[in-house]
Amino acid sequence: MDHFHPPGHTCCPETATSHPHDPIPLEPKEIPQITFPSVDNRQASQSSVDSITYTPSSTPESPLTPATEPEPQVDDLLEELKDEGTFEITPAPPRERRSSSKPITVNPEKVKNLLGEGASNASLIDKVCCGEGCCKLQALEEDPESSNHLPVLVPDNDAFRSLQLKLGPLSLESKLTKTLDLSAPVVSFAPLSNPNLPYESSVHKNPPKFVTPHPPYEVFPAKVHHARELTKPGAEKKTYHFDLDITDYPEESGTVDFVVGGAIGVCAPNDDKIVDELFDLLGVLRHLRDKPVTLKTTGGRWPTIWGDEAPRELTTTRRELLTWCSDLQSYPPTKPLLRLLAEYAEAPNEKKILMYLSSAQGQAAFCDLRTGPHLTITQLLHAFPSSKPPLPHIISLLSTLMPRFYSLSQDPLISCRRDGSQCRRIIEMAVTVHETNNWRGGPRKGVGSGFLERVAQKIMAATEQGKDPLALDLRVPMFRGLMANPLARQFCMDGPMMLIGSGVGIAPFRGFVHRRLMSENVTNKVWVVQGIRDSLLDEIYSGDWGVQEDKIKTIVQSRGGTHQYVQDAVRHQADLVWFLLNTLDGRIFVCGSQKGMGEGVEQAIIDVVIDKGNLNGEEAAAFLEGKKKEGQYIAVSFPIRLSTAENEPGG
Repeated sequence: MDHFHPPGHTCCPETATSHPHDPIPLEPKEIPQITFPSVDNRQASQSSVDSITYTPSSTPESPLTPATEPEPQVDDLLEELKDEGTFEITPAPPRERRSSSKPITVNPEKVKNLLGEGASNASLIDKVCCGEGCCKLQALEEDPESSNHLPVLVPDNDAFRSLQLKLGPLSLESKLTKTLDLSAPVVSFAPLSNPNLPYESSVHKNPPKFVTPHPPYEVFPAKVHHARELTKPGAEKKTYHFDLDITDYPEESGTVDFVVGGAIGVCAPNDDKIVDELFDLLGVLRHLRDKPVTLKTTGGRWPTIWGDEAPRELTTTRRELLTWCSDLQSYPPTKPLLRLLAEYAEAPNEKKILMYLSSAQGQAAFCDLRTGPHLTITQLLHAFPSSKPPLPHIISLLSTLMPRFYSLSQDPLISCRRDGSQCRRIIEMAVTVHETNNWRGGPRKGVGSGFLERVAQKIMAATEQGKDPLALDLRVPMFRGLMANPLARQFCMDGPMMLIGSGVGIAPFRGFVHRRLMSENVTNKVWVVQGIRDSLLDEIYSGDWGVQEDKIKTIVQSRGGTHQYVQDAVRHQADLVWFLLNTLDGRIFVCGSQKGMGEGVEQAIIDVVIDKGNLNGEEAAAFLEGKKKEGQYIAVSFPIRLSTAENEPGG
């Protein structure tokens, strides 16, 4: 029987680009274009939303720089190049975008008409600007004294073509304004004061000692006791399980320990292949790459992660810095970085394009570059091969390589492995590897998940060959991390609870069940809702919960079986959800992607509160907010990286 929904009760909206219960929203296929009627300059400051009209576009395009009619000699040149077979125009494929950050317009006059003179009017475009000044562009003007307006010739290589830049009428004579000033380097290298002093580097196993979680404790090289793949062949994403030996983890002050629901920090290195590729592109001689040097910085925390912002002077090697301290692939390019490449570009056409991206006229193209597919510093250097900036200056503008956090997937207080007469203390975690395409057509993986996958594959290969994987002595640099996160802080040994997780977000709840089994039977006291794509391929930890799983666990499949989502299971178990919310010691835990799954579960619970509590939408939302404050509804989303796929930046 249909429920009566009081005013204010709204279910998750279904749109053309996302389903209310789909944890992975689709990329928009239609993006509304905004057009502007002609506005008299005297009325520009009074422009309002009334002057904006929307027209649907069936083919989304990346923001373009202002277009002008091509000059006759440009057409003649293009035709001549085509006849000679040296020039080819191919339609660019649709761009993949990291986010919907399409600028409202690329015409600066129309932006002025929209914004008017009042600063408050800028709020109209806050949600559609990438945040890097894409709405402050200026028109690309031609020099009236120049008789030659030939377009700038673009670099002929796959890396540049992958950028899919829209350069409009840019030529070598084009005037560019408000170009970014060149940033001063904050990093420099100097010879050792005592070159005879021995320096030992373990760059291929552990980070340098100055990369510390919190002084005086160093990153701990946890030995990989075992690793295996949890998903089956054919799964859309691979998930791996790791057993890490922490028996010798140093004691710390207080009562800090590994706890159920806690998370460890992993200091993952950049791939050796990427590091060597960057060395090669910058022309760093091989005998210098591992030579000890004195690193000097003028301020900030880098290359350390924690500590005061102050100048530093350390002994290290160039390879250590690129492997453990600078992120080479997680972040989109910045204008200071592009301006640096422009400064050292020897080819005039490459210098002009890079200066264009650093100018007011190239704002739209720059915004495209930041919000398109992930770019890496090596890709940019391949795209502009004549630019070879000094390594210290490049490092000065790269982001710090930060730790990745992964939640424990078991009870760390009861897990051990026998090694003769000694019990080795083991912690367990699960990691999902998310792949995207790189510019060469191969897979691109996150820094952390890619590193851990390489470790897991070495372990599994040794096992298949009948070798002892422990003999490989593979290590994961880690430290005791977020042991006071919401999952760990709110876990309790008594009271009924529902554990809701999608994908690898279910992993920490396995530890919850293990701990509760120490004191009682969890049947009719703990309920697990596990959301997966296909139980034949993606179900992780099946049969590994220590209980008769069909009595406590509900499997919800979005691609196979019933084609449902965890939100549906919440609504189907409305009586149980309402009971838990109104029981003094009842708790509901949620772990998964905030977009789609997290929002959908919260809306489903609000719907339950509306139906069971006879409340309107506002009252139900306020009721749930109260439960959050009381610690009865605890939701953790994937950006914290609790045993999650790395959808990097970062990952």
